[in-house]
Amino acid sequence: MSNNKYKILIIEDESNIRSFVQTVLEATGYQVITEKTCENGIMMFTSHLPDIVILDLGLPDQDGIEFIKTIRKNYFTPIIVLSARTSEEDKVAALELGANDYITKPFGTAELVARIKAAIRSNRIVDMESSKKGIFTLHSLKINFDTRIVTISDKEVHLTQTEFNILALLCQNSSKVMTYSEIINAIWGYYDDSSIKKLQVNMANLRKKLECKPGKNKYIINELGVGYRINKE
Repeated sequence: MSNNKYKILIIEDESNIRSFVQTVLEATGYQVITEKTCENGIMMFTSHLPDIVILDLGLPDQDGIEFIKTIRKNYFTPIIVLSARTSEEDKVAALELGANDYITKPFGTAELVARIKAAIRSNRIVDMESSKKGIFTLHSLKINFDTRIVTISDKEVHLTQTEFNILALLCQNSSKVMTYSEIINAIWGYYDDSSIKKLQVNMANLRKKLECKPGKNKYIINELGVGYRINKE
């Protein structure tokens, strides 16, 4: 089945990698637009509003992290980082700022395509499920699934797309404990060695934004060794 309804923006300054990824994705059926710098990437993003972004961090004008910061002010578009940086600090920094996934170079084309499909699929699934639910309330927490707005005591809480999707998933399954693997497969569509770290980073940020302090988790309970659940008490 063709994926040509999905548009992908590649921001990569190395021409051989950019051309290679573009060729692979176009052969898979995606529409592809490319840029070489962070600044031009931001302009291209706002002009074309792609469905997903493939982002290098080592760009010539600015660090790719700046792209994530700028886009996350207004958009939930999935961002997959494709970088030669392999340190855990770099990965955590990108994920904390709102990147949906992180792939290190060198990479396999099958893995890249699979992760793109997983990002699109997980967003579509969560959006479809969310549209059925309307509004979820728990004490002072309110989630509007149609507008994707989260408030606590009528004050808006600004979440990344992944953070919102995790919270929506837990609320939609508020009668049970969601295991780590259930959450990971629902949000990212696959499970690998980095999955637990991605979940931990996003969950830590989510709980912090929801004012959940260690030992005083108001909305989300961590069932150690099992998973997470909504605290309805």
